[in-house]
Amino acid sequence: MFELLANDPDSKARCGKLTTPHGVIETPIFMPVGTQGSVKTLHPDDLHAFNTQIILGNTYHLWLRPGTEVIEKLGGLHAFTTWDGPMLTDSGGFQVWSLSKLRKITEEGVRFQNHLNGDAMMLTPEKSMEIQGIFGSDIAMLFDECPPYPCDRKYAEDSTRMTTRWGKRCKDWVETNKPQSGGANPKGRQLHLGIVQGSVYPDLREESARALVDLDFDGYAIGGVSVGEPEEEMFAAIQNAEPFLPQDKPRYAMGLGTPTQLLEMIGQGVDMFDCVHPTRCARHGQAFTPDGPIHIKNKEFEFDAKPLTAETHPHVARFSRAFLRHSFKAGEIIAQRVLSFHNLDFYLKLMEHARAAIREGRFREFQNEFVARYNAGRKA
Repeated sequence: MFELLANDPDSKARCGKLTTPHGVIETPIFMPVGTQGSVKTLHPDDLHAFNTQIILGNTYHLWLRPGTEVIEKLGGLHAFTTWDGPMLTDSGGFQVWSLSKLRKITEEGVRFQNHLNGDAMMLTPEKSMEIQGIFGSDIAMLFDECPPYPCDRKYAEDSTRMTTRWGKRCKDWVETNKPQSGGANPKGRQLHLGIVQGSVYPDLREESARALVDLDFDGYAIGGVSVGEPEEEMFAAIQNAEPFLPQDKPRYAMGLGTPTQLLEMIGQGVDMFDCVHPTRCARHGQAFTPDGPIHIKNKEFEFDAKPLTAETHPHVARFSRAFLRHSFKAGEIIAQRVLSFHNLDFYLKLMEHARAAIREGRFREFQNEFVARYNAGRKA
């Protein structure tokens, strides 16, 4: 399933190959987020145009709308969305975390109010695995409880240990329902990733990682990050979990991050990332460049005939900065689409360059050069 291909001599950065039912993924990799089954403003052909290897779907939102019955009858999530590459679905745990005023957590699972119509609903570890099995995603995440930041030691202990118990229940459900565990995915077995929790407490991160490794999943994610904590705490969460995760399985940092954050975490041994950051920024007029982000709506670009960057994809390079600024000012959807395309292309090219640098044994050199140029542009 996962083959380690290269290690950087001066960091923990590594290249790998993750085989899933719908294709092979080269790591480290960034996964564009398709919350409702599609990446906002983009056609599946756009995703292929900049070599997207895997996208992420949101279990919570797709369960509520259109629902498992619709997706199952339409042939599973791949057929329903027409995305033919690998797909990962999250467990719904993070979305339930975000409904802090509408939910109640118990050992059984989470009771909450449907944010669309107010209906009372219940999401349990078993239900999360059942939903993801019906969806037929290539990779399914185990149901977890994401503790808030900040949280006290007692809350973190109870939450972390419940996540482990929920992980065991997820595994038991999959083992009991093996014929259905691939759901609508006829191409092979669905992979399952456990989620390390522990908040900001190093010993709890270690405890969580060790307990999940003992349960023997196909890979491991580091969760409970990017929930309002300072950047140094985010990096610490990775550093406190990574040493206890197996070398021969993929590691995934959930919900991260900026270009410089991704490179730092690659250097800490992380293989997979997802974040709405590049597309959300695009919809607000921010484009990523090697010299830092630019805000295309700024007046300085009113007469600028240059493309967004010298390295930008030909699909984007045909448009001037002046035209894109005008399109944003005029409320034209093409501006959001082009910047979304550009930002994701930028992120995936960053991953491609990182993989090449790891294979050549010069990842730290590549990281330092990128960060120096990027930060210099931001300060200019």
